[in-house]
Order: sequence, then C-alpha cells, then structure tokens
Amino acid sequence: VAEPVDLARGLNNTVAVLRAKARSKSASVLVETEKELPLVRGFAGELNQIWANLLDNALDAIGDAGLIKVVAAREKDQVTVRVVDNGPGIPATVRDRIFDPFFTTKPMGQGTGLGLDIVRRLVRHNDGEISVESEPGRTEFRVALPVASGDRS
Repeated sequence: VAEPVDLARGLNNTVAVLRAKARSKSASVLVETEKELPLVRGFAGELNQIWANLLDNALDAIGDAGLIKVVAAREKDQVTVRVVDNGPGIPATVRDRIFDPFFTTKPMGQGTGLGLDIVRRLVRHNDGEISVESEPGRTEFRVALPVASGDRS
C-alpha cells in the first residue's frame, strides 16, 4: 500500500549513495527542495530507485567537472522533481526510444538499456508522470508525483 513519503529525505539519501561516483568525476550534484515540501503518496523504496537511476544516468552523461541539479517543488496537487544535467544531451533521433526496454545510448557493455524502462514503470506504479527535455548542454527529466492526501503544506 502506498504511504506518505518524504521526498527531500529520499533525494538526499540517494545523492549521498552516489557521492563517490560524483567525486570520481569531479562532478557537482546540488539538491534544492522547497522548504515546506509536502509528502507524496508512493512507495519509498521505488521512489529511491527512480532517483538512483536518473542520477546514475546523469553522472554517466556529464563530462568531468559536470553539474547535476535536483530540484523538488510543489506544483498544485503534485510535487515535481527535476533532474537536470549539463551533459551533451539526448539526440532528438533517439529521444522517443529512451524509455524502451533494452535501448541504450551507452557504449556496448556499459548499459543494459533497462534503467529508464524501470524508471518509467516505477513512476507509473507510484501514480506519477515522467517527461524529458533535452538539448546539447541541458537534459531535464521531470517526475511529477501526487501529494499525499491530507497534506496541505
């Protein structure tokens, strides 16, 4: 059963887990969460898996000394989490396929092509929506999740 989840805590914990990978690339990962961010309705472990996959992909995409910014804010009856990186972007020719199982833009042996398929499935299981915008120098994944009922923060 879905329960109220503190996204700020989950995002910060996920960034902490991936800090060594970021440090090895001299990358910066910034997390900005709205001060009174409401709880969302979902499954905490699944949400953390979403953040881990999106951040790991962003770390793979950016060059050394790159930047990833994670921003979480309330938008009406949802909380939207944006994972933005300054990597080379996702080519328009493959953007429609990135959520397909076994599709990867990574070199052979470096990706299974399942990460974004899993992310999409987990987002849907948590009654959320995911979208992506990308151009050279800026890729943004947006995940919108429902605010937990009764949370009027």
